[in-house]
Amino acid sequence: MAEQLRIGFVGVGLMGHGMAKNLLAKGFPVALLGNRNRGPVEDLKARGAVEEASPRALAEVTDAVILCLPNSAVVEQVVLGPDGILEAARPGFVLVDSSTAQPGSTRRVGAALAEKGADMLDAPLTMTPKEAADGTLNVLVGGEAAVLERLRPAFDAYARNVFHIGGLGAAHSLKLINNFMSMTMSALVAEAAVTARANGVDLGKLREVVSAGAVNSGMFQKIMAYAVDGDASGLQFAMANARKDVGYYAAMAAEAGLPSPFGSTALQLYTLACSTGHGDDHVPLLYDVMAEWGGLERQAR
Repeated sequence: MAEQLRIGFVGVGLMGHGMAKNLLAKGFPVALLGNRNRGPVEDLKARGAVEEASPRALAEVTDAVILCLPNSAVVEQVVLGPDGILEAARPGFVLVDSSTAQPGSTRRVGAALAEKGADMLDAPLTMTPKEAADGTLNVLVGGEAAVLERLRPAFDAYARNVFHIGGLGAAHSLKLINNFMSMTMSALVAEAAVTARANGVDLGKLREVVSAGAVNSGMFQKIMAYAVDGDASGLQFAMANARKDVGYYAAMAAEAGLPSPFGSTALQLYTLACSTGHGDDHVPLLYDVMAEWGGLERQAR
């Protein structure tokens, strides 16, 4: 029952706020670790959440803690650092990492928890903050099936689909592969659109022709919505996050002894965009960045 599973939450940003809001709405007791962005924290407290002062304190009063954090370094600090979650880990406790993280780091954190009898699931997300708010995310889960079933009621509070991918780290691996494909396709479409514009091709016609053929995709439509209409709302994902995720993917491929020519190229592209002041810009604006690199004037819309 929802009232029997006490949930802790670390990282109530764009995605985490919606997830925690849905947990509260479905009757789960929720405790939070606050941060400098007080708006989402105060909103969730007004809905019934309580705030704890440290990761350890959060773990002490909950049965499971969900993380939704920027990267693996932050995850390791919250779990393994001083006053971290590991200090309160115990048999029956579950850590759920919904961050987009490095699989090797995930397995190291999981091993540390296992030494104290606790469990871990990697449970990254697909979709956007809108689906997080609506409770219709997709959740990819790595870890033991029995542990997933214990946490399924919580996942069902904010997810439309829950996929068991495999052992611990498998979901984070698949999420990186998915994001690599998404971010590489975004860059490919942005480059194609800029090249089309530089050669006098009407971008509306480019969208029309590709939309009718096999090259069409959701990512093509998101980037072209910005290139043609100036609408970047379909992909609210910062280039700095794209750089991080593609970098994690390239490292994962290297650890497996594989070349990653497309991953390496995409990583260089997003790194250059970030180094020229565009890290906080959403990925569709890569079209403008590449046009600027090509000496094209900013497009009037």
